[in-house]
Amino acid sequence: MIRAVESEPHTSAPVLAAYSYCEAVTGRQARNFAYGIRLLPTPQRRAMSALYAFSRRVDDIGDGALDDDVKVARLEDTRALLTRIREDRVAEDDTDPVAVALAHAAGAFPIPLGGLDELIDGVLMDVRGETYETWDDLKVYCRCVAGAIGRLSLGVFGTEPGARGVDRAPEYADTLGLALQLTNILRDVREDAVGGRTYLPADDLAKFGCSAGFSGPRPPEGADFAGLVHFEVRRARALFAEGYRLLPMLDRRSGACVAAMAGIYRRLLDRIERDPEAVLRGRVSLPGREKAYVAVRGLSGLDARHVTRRTVRRRA
Repeated sequence: MIRAVESEPHTSAPVLAAYSYCEAVTGRQARNFAYGIRLLPTPQRRAMSALYAFSRRVDDIGDGALDDDVKVARLEDTRALLTRIREDRVAEDDTDPVAVALAHAAGAFPIPLGGLDELIDGVLMDVRGETYETWDDLKVYCRCVAGAIGRLSLGVFGTEPGARGVDRAPEYADTLGLALQLTNILRDVREDAVGGRTYLPADDLAKFGCSAGFSGPRPPEGADFAGLVHFEVRRARALFAEGYRLLPMLDRRSGACVAAMAGIYRRLLDRIERDPEAVLRGRVSLPGREKAYVAVRGLSGLDARHVTRRTVRRRA
């Protein structure tokens, strides 16, 4: 993959309005994501906002209060809209701003739109109430709802010409998505349980005496909840370490965007590791000043240089 092509010098008023709508959705509903993409050049930032707004629509259908059969119908309608976008059948004056923005972004960047089909597949798994016996089972879900987003984002970022190992960039982007999703699962374990969802593998829950679930502010009686969390944190850290190998393959601002988003989630992971039961008491989050620090660190290239040095040492 080569560096993504920037959008056209002239962008029509309807398309700009559509992008503005998507950026408003992103800023309002995805604060962690928004911290990262504000580091991008304007064309890439707009394209990422369009991707987010479409993904948010899919997620909102899955998380809403509609009957399951209605959710399935709406998800398939969204898939049909994606087909129209893929076939370049969305006009600039279409009444759906998300479709207009995403269609324009797909024309400006080599975005693998099939990743959004995978996202829809993953949300359908939620609607069906699927549970996961093993980590290998859960990985299938995580690749749909998060790994695919990593690969879609790579279509916007592109890779640096001449970067080593660039053929593995989609794999690293996918793995970084898995790391972020596993962190999300740990952070939201109580909220998901209240909503009737369990994502952590049944094998892991049984191993640490947590099969009874997490419906209250404290772990089940006799459970080794801290052991379970620390086990999953180690798994997530290994995924981050592998996924971070993407950073040296990106240009400075794209690398900063990825490092900022991933860095916020790594710090969430640190907080969860220090106090595992915090995820049962409420939502673990970072203050704005800490997010800003992570963004500055990403923009400085510290994380990318660290990965490059580590890779060189391994080869030596």
